[in-house]
Amino acid sequence: MNKTELFTFLMIIFIGFSSISSNPTVVKKQRIILGAEQLDKYVSKLGKKRVALLVNQTSTVGNIHLVDTLQAMGVNIQKVFAPEHGFRGDHSAGTVVKNGLDKKTGLPVVSLYGKNKKPTAEMLANIDVIVFDIQDVGVRFYTYISTMHYVMEACAEHGKELIILDRPNPNGFYVDGPVLQKEYASFIGMHPIPIVHGLTVAELALMIQGENWLKNDIKCNFKIVPCKNYTHDSLYQLPIKPSPNLPNMNSVYLYPYLGLFEGTNVSIGRGTQTPFQIVGRPGFKGNFSFTPHSIPGVSDHPKHEGKICGGFVVNDAKHKNFFVKPSLNLDWILLFYNQNTIENGPYFKNFIFKLMGNSLFKEQVIAGLSAQEIKQTWQHDLIKYKAIRKKYLLYP
Repeated sequence: MNKTELFTFLMIIFIGFSSISSNPTVVKKQRIILGAEQLDKYVSKLGKKRVALLVNQTSTVGNIHLVDTLQAMGVNIQKVFAPEHGFRGDHSAGTVVKNGLDKKTGLPVVSLYGKNKKPTAEMLANIDVIVFDIQDVGVRFYTYISTMHYVMEACAEHGKELIILDRPNPNGFYVDGPVLQKEYASFIGMHPIPIVHGLTVAELALMIQGENWLKNDIKCNFKIVPCKNYTHDSLYQLPIKPSPNLPNMNSVYLYPYLGLFEGTNVSIGRGTQTPFQIVGRPGFKGNFSFTPHSIPGVSDHPKHEGKICGGFVVNDAKHKNFFVKPSLNLDWILLFYNQNTIENGPYFKNFIFKLMGNSLFKEQVIAGLSAQEIKQTWQHDLIKYKAIRKKYLLYP
């Protein structure tokens, strides 16, 4: 498809979107229209400005990547900034993303998950505006929101504009987990928010700015293109996997609490075809077994590589009750702790402090508190957080 054909196709899509959104009487039955799809809301603002895109494999308009869409419309794209997992989503968790040249588009790709997690003055020298369009999953330790924070900060420091194209939060229908304590802040948790924060990236950007969480209370000049027809009760199905180890909606729904196993000696299936849907470790007697193997670009040398792990298939998110009364399920992590043996070695790793955002959780588990008792200790901070959250909601 040449640029003329691509532009014509995009305009057909745009006209279709406009006609769909023109009837407010059936909004609840309409499909969700993403920020990126609303080309009329932001392309004209780009004009002839020098543009950088902070995008990955999820950044699409229909079936076409946002980079291709904007290039076909004549937008002056200078470079692509790449978050964790890379521009094309083909780097495993924690793998350094290197600078390079994208073979398909010919654009320079500048890593924000390597030596620099925050754009430098040099990186921004030939840029007027950054466009952020990445699908998040609504969990505090999912690092795309940390990258957004640093980009907001860099734009504020160097006088650059930022446009955030919003997308639904697939876990946006509930809020749960301990609020992060400042002393445990890191790139996998920068803000005093709970594990499941119930915000889209745009709503979180409003909170970051409004609560003065940027360095030295500086302010970022950013604009938002919100979604249409989305509410926080929407069960949004992701059309593209947001990262290599979240291959389907079951894994996305289970990620907020199976992700806590990353701070233990238990595998959550990295190195298998069902990551974040199974749990186990060597020597454990469950009703299921699996053997992690290294999968380049997905799971490089996963936990318990080459060892048979006994455990379970986790089906919580397939139960109707999960959506009726969604919550951060601690039963699985307590079950494996209670059956940990000397042969297994220490159950918790120090990483659990960063994941939970406190040291109290480990102490509570060791003390024998139940899941209900542990969760009760979160409630005071959660009530305060929900009151703050309400100020920044763009969607009902």
